[in-house]
Amino acid sequence: MRLLVLLMSLAMPVVAFLSQRAVFGPDNGTVSDQYPTLLVASGYAFAIWGLIFVLDLIYGVWQASGERRTDPTVAHVAPWAAAGFALTALWMPLFSMGSPANGLYWACLLVIFGAMFCLVRCAFVLSHDSTPQEGQWLWAWTPLSLHAGWLSVAAFLNLAQVIVAHELLPTAQMLSWSLVVFAAAAALLLFVNHHMHGNIDYAGAAVWGLVAVYVKQSGWDVPGANVAAWVAIAIAAILVVQTFWLRRRHPGGLLTNPARAD
Repeated sequence: MRLLVLLMSLAMPVVAFLSQRAVFGPDNGTVSDQYPTLLVASGYAFAIWGLIFVLDLIYGVWQASGERRTDPTVAHVAPWAAAGFALTALWMPLFSMGSPANGLYWACLLVIFGAMFCLVRCAFVLSHDSTPQEGQWLWAWTPLSLHAGWLSVAAFLNLAQVIVAHELLPTAQMLSWSLVVFAAAAALLLFVNHHMHGNIDYAGAAVWGLVAVYVKQSGWDVPGANVAAWVAIAIAAILVVQTFWLRRRHPGGLLTNPARAD
């Protein structure tokens, strides 16, 4: 299983490289532009994938070497990490090859929410490990928390695009149903962050995405975009306040890794 985690951590950047070169079909930006929504983020936000892929690869090497090979917590996380990485890699070609006609966007939605669940599970387990391995907060907790936080936003961006692509709800006036999607995303983010006692990396990745939504929507002429921009930044602000409040409330103060507090 440790080898599988390592292989899947390598597969993600390889598939991303191929995807951005249109090997599977149009790149993700091109596909996204075909279905504008009130939850789409500015293009710079997706640069976070580079950081996530590098840190996930380091995690893959870290967890397969040294004393970590016999650590029960790292072993418990391994299947979830392998599944989350595999689903992340699978999502990219599916999204490129998808269209309303072939139904692959529905598969994309299942895959990205599945990946999110797996990575959130990893971050949750590591956040509650009272006896972490040396370096665990940096080489395991940080990469998996960042990945989980970004997917917790990206999954809802994908949901909005599927709604528009399949015209499930009005596409000329999207504000009403977009607010429902925003509310669902906010509920998930705040719930997960609360149960991890304020995971700074998880919240940080989510805030990065929400600020990028604000940047994109605040300069757009799509009806409802200005309201969507302020909703996104409001959720980001609430998440920041919640995170710092939780870190001050729980033992360890503002330590980034709750598990390090004794």
